[in-house]
Amino acid sequence: MNTETRFTLVLGGGGMKGVAHVGVLQALTERGLVPGQVVGSSVGSIVGAAWSAGRSIAELREIAVGLQRKDIFARAHYDMAFKRMRAPALFRREPLDNLLQRLVGDITFQDLRHPLLVNTVDINSGMQVFWGSEGLDEVPVKEAVFASCALPGYLPPREIRGRFYVDGATLDNLPVTTARILGPELILAVDVSASNAFRADTQDEGFAAVFVRAAEIAMQSLLELRLREWTTPPIFYIHPRVEHIHGFDFNHLREVVDEGYRATVAALDREEEWPVPGDAGVYPRRAVTVRVQRERCIGCGACLVQAPPGMFVLDAQGKAVVTRPEQEWSPIDGEFIRHCPTYAISARPTAAPRAAGAAG
Repeated sequence: MNTETRFTLVLGGGGMKGVAHVGVLQALTERGLVPGQVVGSSVGSIVGAAWSAGRSIAELREIAVGLQRKDIFARAHYDMAFKRMRAPALFRREPLDNLLQRLVGDITFQDLRHPLLVNTVDINSGMQVFWGSEGLDEVPVKEAVFASCALPGYLPPREIRGRFYVDGATLDNLPVTTARILGPELILAVDVSASNAFRADTQDEGFAAVFVRAAEIAMQSLLELRLREWTTPPIFYIHPRVEHIHGFDFNHLREVVDEGYRATVAALDREEEWPVPGDAGVYPRRAVTVRVQRERCIGCGACLVQAPPGMFVLDAQGKAVVTRPEQEWSPIDGEFIRHCPTYAISARPTAAPRAAGAAG
């Protein structure tokens, strides 16, 4: 990618891990890379809105690393005490409203310096709505961004034009499909979720943690389905390594911002891994070898269900066999491995990354 590449930047949701997007924008800015559009979901819409409104990278870093829990979350004690199960949410709306007012003020999408789409979902109809699109750009940015961050049960739905909207991640945590219709040559997608990371003790962390974890799993599954057969425009997928950090952790914000920067710089420095005109699919791609440990395989058939058709067969002894062990994967491939109940399937890198545009 170079300064002439027309690309759309997609910033996904992930709670406080989303401040990594500030580091991503810092790395892009240092290279003179400016997205033609930004598409944001949940926390990605906060960072995208602040940048699109003209906030400098220095300002964004200072705000991001200085955030405290009280700046976003304040328990709705009154509602929980008196409305109980009819309370709109666990947390009050005022802290996030105040933060968004500070970041973007009262401007509408038409006033932004850079085009921005904000992902939301109508909680009553289930309709996905991208504010900032044609005909949906006269509303205050802060209202759409609040809605995009309103994780059901945690923050109350936001009323816009007489309808009520919640977190866009409910349907699409990394909305690359919408980015596609904007006509870019390339989609740069930044995923800060940790839904494919193993968790050991979620069941002991309370109902809120269980709910969030279940939502993460659903979001990841939807993303994998969307990207499994992706063609054009090519996607370059960046996944800052923040999966070890809880989505509501305010103690590692500087580390998260720095990791977003590190991951993006590392990706930009590996020029041979980026797609070139005519390429399709998700990048970067890696050569891997897929193996099955026969002594662990119990012949349950989960791999036949979860993996791409024809990748596994059962032999005469009822054991799984890989039909094509040597493969080329993007970061989103191989999700079926975690569905093996005995951890019998593994994938290991086998060669240097393939240069984009080379024969596969």
